[in-house]
Amino acid sequence: MKNIELNNGVQMPLLGYGVYQVDPKECERCVSDAISVGYRMIDTAQIYKNEEGVGNAIKKSGIDRKEFFIVTKVWVSNAGYEKAKASIETSLRKLQTDYIDLLLVHQPFGDYYGSYRAMEEAYKEGKVRAIGVSNFYADRYLDLAYHCEIKPAVNQMETHVFYQQQDLQELMTKYDTKLMSWGPFAEGRNDFFANPT
Repeated sequence: MKNIELNNGVQMPLLGYGVYQVDPKECERCVSDAISVGYRMIDTAQIYKNEEGVGNAIKKSGIDRKEFFIVTKVWVSNAGYEKAKASIETSLRKLQTDYIDLLLVHQPFGDYYGSYRAMEEAYKEGKVRAIGVSNFYADRYLDLAYHCEIKPAVNQMETHVFYQQQDLQELMTKYDTKLMSWGPFAEGRNDFFANPT
């Protein structure tokens, strides 16, 4: 698997398995299947309610934790310094790990500044290897990037051939933030899988 280097030197796999809309009861099996065919980056979130399934599958795989790249996200209901701090501990427990490879603010709503401060603290404490944001359009991204101590390593956005986020990518380059795609297959829209191009 090829990697991309984040702004703090952390190596992130270019391809990952996302568990959005994966039923919590099925998550462990689905992630185990993904691991068996070679996936090592697993992307979940607090709001998906399946972090435990991800943690179980990774633990039961018998593969060294260091081989995995776990991504999760702080949800809006956990926005703010204190709530985000507590939610990070909950995610660590559910994922059955001492550290998260990439932690993102899931949406730019609520006190996401407080959430980001809690994430910066977790980063400094070694509980998180890299931090960033998700679904931050240019205005919100720029405001946070300008006012935070640790620049976002990643901004996870809907990105695919029909929606390439070129202006945002250009802006983020100035802060060495990588664009991470969600929905890279356009969720099957526009006859994606039969498109001759």
